[in-house]
Amino acid sequence: MPRKPTKCCQSPRHLPLTFSPFFRTVALVASYCKASHQIHESTFHKKSPPNAAGNRSINHTLEEKSEESESSDEDSSEVVAQADFAFFDPKPDDFHGLKVLLQMYLDNKLWDLSGFVDIILGQTTVGTVVKIEDDEDNGVFSFITALNLGRYKGHKCIMELKEFLLGVGLEKDVKDALRLLLGEESQNVGLLVSQRVVNLPPQLLPPLYDALFDEISWATEDEPTEECRSSFCFKFFLLISRIYKHKNADQRKGRRDDIDEAIIFVNPEDEIFHKLSLWSFSFPLHTEHVATHELRSYRLMGLVMAIEAGKVSTFRKELHSLIDEP
Repeated sequence: MPRKPTKCCQSPRHLPLTFSPFFRTVALVASYCKASHQIHESTFHKKSPPNAAGNRSINHTLEEKSEESESSDEDSSEVVAQADFAFFDPKPDDFHGLKVLLQMYLDNKLWDLSGFVDIILGQTTVGTVVKIEDDEDNGVFSFITALNLGRYKGHKCIMELKEFLLGVGLEKDVKDALRLLLGEESQNVGLLVSQRVVNLPPQLLPPLYDALFDEISWATEDEPTEECRSSFCFKFFLLISRIYKHKNADQRKGRRDDIDEAIIFVNPEDEIFHKLSLWSFSFPLHTEHVATHELRSYRLMGLVMAIEAGKVSTFRKELHSLIDEP
């Protein structure tokens, strides 16, 4: 059994958390337009040692206070919610939860998603699932893992994933770099997969990524065979994510500040990954999404990034600074 993370985190920075289907749809936009839902108290605390079910040592307690007030101009209200999040090892019962979170992972492509989920669940020593503690529904709110592209290259889902990435219409230089990682270098590449419900508390991100990278390090020593141990000696990580890109961004390529401001990162950590990436590219998506007033000038795009494993320590520090800052 791999060693478990022991670090606890204080989380003073807050963003809204929503559970209803409607608010899950609009929560992303609400974050950007400063909606009135605010978290008033959020703490991490240590739990008892891991049990046989794979319960991790970090528990996140989130509380929201509900108040209603009236003014002469407008009404404001705050939503009540309390949730205790815990980290678990992946297990077969998580199949449907992971599959739901991965529905749009490769845009609207029809591919062997069930096989992909099976690979994730089969790798129990590296990977984390986030759930609400003692929840009868056993719902999955987030998960993270890293899969060796060379180790699983014979699986149908991985072959289809490679085909998808190479077929999105890339410039030759980028396509050659991508083909290298998917082919000759695949044994050294970890596909970093991180999916979550909209607006999961950002305070969970640093310990979640810390757990992943710690487990990868431990796996290079603790796995039972040399083949398994070497499969976690990554030199590169490949990420598939999403961004909102301003429809006029490409018309301002010569102005760096404008381009940066024209991109909204769906996941806050992706901005750090993007800055540290060896190379990256975006591509148009065909998946339909809710067009809101706030995002009427933006287009939802796919984002692929390659990050050298040597940049992980910098990423971890910057993620903590981003989330933990006052």
